[in-house]
Amino acid sequence: MSTKTRRPLATAAMLAAACVLAACSSTGGGGASNASASNGGSEATGNDVTGNDASNCTNTISKKDLPVVTFWGWYPNMELVVDNFNELSNEVQVCWTNVGQGGDQYRKFQTAISAGTGAPDVIMIEMDRIPTFQIQNALVDIKKYGFDSVKENYSEGAWKDVSIGDAVYGVPVDGGPMAMIYRKDIFDKYDITPPKTWAEYEQAAQKVKDAGGPLFGDLGANVSAVTMALQIQKGAVPFTYDPAQPELIGINLNDQASKDVLDYWAGLVRKGLVGTQNQFTPEYISGVINGKYATYISAAWAPGYLTGAGVGKGKDTGKFAVAPLPQWDADNPVQVNWGGSAFSVTSQAKNPELAAKAAYGLYADEKSLTDGWTNQIIFPMNLKALNDPEFVDLKVSFFDGQQANKEVYVPAANAYKGVTYSPFGQYYFEAMTKQVSAIIEGSVTGAQAADRIQEDVVKYAKEQGFTVQ
Repeated sequence: MSTKTRRPLATAAMLAAACVLAACSSTGGGGASNASASNGGSEATGNDVTGNDASNCTNTISKKDLPVVTFWGWYPNMELVVDNFNELSNEVQVCWTNVGQGGDQYRKFQTAISAGTGAPDVIMIEMDRIPTFQIQNALVDIKKYGFDSVKENYSEGAWKDVSIGDAVYGVPVDGGPMAMIYRKDIFDKYDITPPKTWAEYEQAAQKVKDAGGPLFGDLGANVSAVTMALQIQKGAVPFTYDPAQPELIGINLNDQASKDVLDYWAGLVRKGLVGTQNQFTPEYISGVINGKYATYISAAWAPGYLTGAGVGKGKDTGKFAVAPLPQWDADNPVQVNWGGSAFSVTSQAKNPELAAKAAYGLYADEKSLTDGWTNQIIFPMNLKALNDPEFVDLKVSFFDGQQANKEVYVPAANAYKGVTYSPFGQYYFEAMTKQVSAIIEGSVTGAQAADRIQEDVVKYAKEQGFTVQ
């Protein structure tokens, strides 16, 4: 192995540390899982978590004669999902522990990686975090462990989100096809129809403002993944990376598409058409409840998150609807995603093949999937659920009975092509947050912000030993 190849791998722990110290929160990237999850079940704390210890399960294992695979995950219905898997499996049983959600779990996983022991066999990871751990050789390519038998259960885009190069490092569980949630009462009052393009979005925003109405949307500096998704929608390809050449990475964060998107939102801010409140905050949620914003650009998990945050209850019951995400080019629509998690096999797995069976089978049975989407815990990536007539035709109560899945979210999920994430995605999101904050302050243009992000992230990548293409 060359010196250039060794160096990024040797400094991979630094990349992971940047992620876990920043808590890898949904406000930057993950979205779906962190925004809707709660720490159900028992939670281990500290650094004494032993991931391969099957004697400390939250769940009860009934088939005690079968081999056991240990598992960390934080979905609210995780115990039900594990029980359903164990009941159906005659090959392996799953021992589940909740060691914390998102960043809390990642910190414990990083400790186990550094120590070379203490990781579970299978772990829940947000898709954009997979490269951070893969570059440390902490995850197993599961393609040789039964991939062909489950390949058709998920879309090409879903598989791309959990793949690096030709290798597959997770089984997609939930995702976040993006759309535009809007207030029906505001749209009706100002005679607005859902905009189909971003040009129409700005026109509608100006119309509402001119009539003395509320802000049309919000540019939150703390949701960098949304900005990245809209740049990708316009044609940007932020990163190119292949683990076959781990010392090389392509970084293209200031191409024309990226600059155009940042300039567009900078213009909306400058004209007073959108707010600049950080999202996932009490202030933002209060604004949503009180009709401060006409639209919310978000993902398919948003109804569950908003409901849990108190939106759509009381005085704002029945006032929300959803429409497809506006497009940059109506003749060439592009669907994008925000958030989602997968089940990955760790390199510390005692039996990777058995661990892969568990990863493929967890949250893949009908009972678990139905419970997940019925209770708005996940937006399923498994096509058995995504194409289920009950799911497709569901009249969503948050949207006043609108068939949101059929009209908006399922078509968006089916058209999604996937993206390539980088091994230092959290650093990129932080760089984006810094520059979007500067846009909001009016100290830089969108194009200038894109150039600064490019310079910042390229410098960081080189410091970590990468050769930037």
